[in-house]
Amino acid sequence: MSAGSADYVIADPVIAGVAARAAITTPGVVRLEPGLRGLVTAWTRAARQRWQGLEPAPTDGVRVRTTDGRVSVQIDLVTAAADQAAAVGRAVQRAVTRSVAEPTGLVVAEVTVSIMDIEPAAR
Repeated sequence: MSAGSADYVIADPVIAGVAARAAITTPGVVRLEPGLRGLVTAWTRAARQRWQGLEPAPTDGVRVRTTDGRVSVQIDLVTAAADQAAAVGRAVQRAVTRSVAEPTGLVVAEVTVSIMDIEPAAR
């Protein structure tokens, strides 16, 4: 009997959940910000998962595309005014790349971060 290779697939919503957790826990990130398209997609995905009896992972503001084993992640977020937006964006890119690649073994081709707003400090 010869040893066979096992194929596996990690669904994009699973990867999006991992990326969302990595992004939201990065210092300087206030929240993930889904656009209109993201809201519709999230609502549809959440309804489908609830129909199947699953608790959907929060992935608002995160879109994932996997092609040939390479992952592209797009994240829309809001930063705090106390932090430099560009530095927060770079930190999110590093955190998401590491958090997706380590547990999945997938190659993260790119992480695109869009700063949708900078939230002013509370007075």
